[in-house]
Amino acid sequence: MSKGNINVAVIGASGYTGQELLRLLVMHPDVNLAAVTSRKEAGRPLTDIYPRLRNAKGIEGLTFSMPEVELLVAAGVETAFLALPHGVASEYAIALLEKGIRVIDLSADFRLRSSAVYEEFYGAAHPAPHLLDEAVYGLPEVYREEIRKAKLVASPGCYPTSILVPLVPLLKAGLVSPEGISVSSLSGSSGAGKKADLSLLFPEVNESLRAYGAPKHRHLSEIEQEMSIASGKETRISFVPHLMPITAGIASTIFCNPVAGLSTAQVEETFRDFYVDSPFVRVLGEGVFPDTKNVVRTNFVDIGWVFDKRTEKLILCSAEDNLGKGAGGQAIQSLNVMHGLEESTGLMNF
Repeated sequence: MSKGNINVAVIGASGYTGQELLRLLVMHPDVNLAAVTSRKEAGRPLTDIYPRLRNAKGIEGLTFSMPEVELLVAAGVETAFLALPHGVASEYAIALLEKGIRVIDLSADFRLRSSAVYEEFYGAAHPAPHLLDEAVYGLPEVYREEIRKAKLVASPGCYPTSILVPLVPLLKAGLVSPEGISVSSLSGSSGAGKKADLSLLFPEVNESLRAYGAPKHRHLSEIEQEMSIASGKETRISFVPHLMPITAGIASTIFCNPVAGLSTAQVEETFRDFYVDSPFVRVLGEGVFPDTKNVVRTNFVDIGWVFDKRTEKLILCSAEDNLGKGAGGQAIQSLNVMHGLEESTGLMNF
């Protein structure tokens, strides 16, 4: 049963990101969910796996299928979301693009412009280096016009989104130095994906907080790439992620060196000018610290800041949902841009 006029598929729809994509897509007024795939759940009704979607319009009788490209072509899919592990997603991207299906990839396979950097951070040769020049980094607030025409969109990671949204406008304007930047980020446990891992069991995570992935978390590669583009010079930062005992949400704190004489009015004006047409960036102002409870289950990212006069640092703070603006919501935001819809269509949920 068709609900909208854009036929989409979610490939790898049984993970946390796939689940969030489905939740948002069934509410999207212009989307018809034509296919959902999962090797593990193939043949099972969608609502058996996700009972919360029962009675959602447009998915009556929809079942999980095997991730076979010919089945997606037969279903009339126009745009496919890849919610697959890195290294696996590229295989499907190649085949889908050859069939004229536009791709929004939520893995890391096409986020980096350099195959050498990919190999350095992901430990394997890039599986499709010929597509790196074609891929568009899917941060709509920065690459909106490129996304509009793209056939292949590489949706950013959750940590990079929380860090780049506050930093890019200031780096582009030359208001902070690209040198000496440090970031501390905290994420809910869903960011690790749906997998059997002793360290992620409830008794191990609950009532505890720990750092991990330092000093070279994989997301550091795309963070530094986009910061270097924004600043116009090669940029390196110190980044330490932490695991929080919550399901979803990211809070990032960024320490940077402002140019001499930078005022809070300049910071606010820069943010508001840069994001004037960006419905999902909420500029909170100086001295207001974002709270994850205000962004979870939404596509918003909230940013605030404070000057530390004792150390001459500008401290930027952000909060987002790692499954929303950091994954599924942002991917649908790109879908809207690609298909000429209002950017906020189907996403303005509070």
